[in-house]
Amino acid sequence: MRSLVLTLLLICCGCSGIEDSRKAGMKQQNERKDRVHRVSSEVNYASSVLLPQVRDPYPWEVGYTGIHPPVTKEAFRCKGDAKNPSKEKNGGGVVRDCGGTQAHGLPTRGNKEFVYPILLDLLNYIQVKTNAPVVVTCGHRCPAHNSYADGSSYNINSKHMIGAEVDFYVKGMESKPEEVIALIKKYYKETECYRGKPEYLQFAELTAVKFDVATTPLYNKEVLVKLYKKEEGRDADNNHPYPYISLQVRFDREKNEKVTYSAERAFGGYLRR
Repeated sequence: MRSLVLTLLLICCGCSGIEDSRKAGMKQQNERKDRVHRVSSEVNYASSVLLPQVRDPYPWEVGYTGIHPPVTKEAFRCKGDAKNPSKEKNGGGVVRDCGGTQAHGLPTRGNKEFVYPILLDLLNYIQVKTNAPVVVTCGHRCPAHNSYADGSSYNINSKHMIGAEVDFYVKGMESKPEEVIALIKKYYKETECYRGKPEYLQFAELTAVKFDVATTPLYNKEVLVKLYKKEEGRDADNNHPYPYISLQVRFDREKNEKVTYSAERAFGGYLRR
């Protein structure tokens, strides 16, 4: 029996060896060898240094502002959440948060969701100039979320409720809000439609009104700019450790009229879902 097994193994090994030998022969026959011809004038060049190249944007990236996606009205959606716990009102009673984007949309104009364009223009200009993302901490607030986020008497008539106010800071420039405010002024100087219009180009301090900030706000005909320091303006939407800037729209250039809060616009100016 043992001799039979050995015989079979020898036969298999022999067959395998023959097969390998045949494959090697076929490979040698199919190989092609060409001589490399060189001339005496040939020289070797050093390889060039490879430099990183910026690729062309994809079609869906064309709207980017600098290297960041543009700030759109989507960043202004109400940050209310029905799962938030109820809170006691100042003076008694209970206030509950809204359902946020699940419950309602943005303010409307002409049956379309609407945020004042100057706010978007300024935020995107800042992104381009700083090459850093703008973080919108508070855009639109419905009346329910406005009361929930900040129940102070000062906030009752907030322009957040009509899409005419935004709170934000610039990532990487959290400690330099004054530089961001300087860019807001620069926007008006560089934008063609404001050229030769001192009421837009010149910013003044607004001292005639009492505000909730220590730094005197600045304003031109179109916007009001407020700086909230680290210890100021903390609410449910601005529960972060950074200074932030508030932009309010004062004048609507499209309609040629002042922008003021009204209960009708605040409570009836957005669509319920």
